[in-house]
Amino acid sequence: MAQAVEVTQAPGGVGHDAGHAGVDHSHTATGINSRKLLMWLFLASDCMFFGSLIAMYMIYRERSAEVGTGPFPHELIDIPFTSVSAFVLLMSSLTMVLSLGALQRNDIRGSRVWLFATAVLGMTFLGGQYFEFSEFHHEGLSLQGNIFGSSFFTLTGFHGLHVGIGVLWLITLLFVSLRGGLRQKDSLSLEIAGLYWHFVDIVWIVIFTAVYLLP
Repeated sequence: MAQAVEVTQAPGGVGHDAGHAGVDHSHTATGINSRKLLMWLFLASDCMFFGSLIAMYMIYRERSAEVGTGPFPHELIDIPFTSVSAFVLLMSSLTMVLSLGALQRNDIRGSRVWLFATAVLGMTFLGGQYFEFSEFHHEGLSLQGNIFGSSFFTLTGFHGLHVGIGVLWLITLLFVSLRGGLRQKDSLSLEIAGLYWHFVDIVWIVIFTAVYLLP
């Protein structure tokens, strides 16, 4: 009887150990991957950061009209030009989705092509923002000129910084992929970068509405 008990316990013990050995410790108690959860937490904090910048801009924009020191938003803002820039950035979200989808299908070449396209679209947006900043500065708008300029350049400048970081991230992933380090099993790395990129695009929609479309 004792031997029988040992025999029945032994497989259970082995199975128990194997079960522990097969636990994926990269996931949190919520079932979400720890890297993805950290990105979500970062994006949540960044939401509050941009929310405060947008609120600051809206308040200072009204006060700039009261103070009476120009130039003012209606004198500078070119909605058609910025609409094109916004469209370019939104299209980059589509190419990012296509890149991730291709990688998950193990289409490495397709993933690289769409990842490269996303980086190019991001750089195009940054080029448009640089041109816009140059034109505004030429018209006399600056960080020190009036409170509208201070709030505008702070808000859009920080967003541009986020886009720049995203572009560098995408280029880094592209080089990793070209060296064979981004395969189907590594799709989570591209998915996390995609979360950041989509967040940047969504933030721009809010900024574009608040800065360029609201009277």
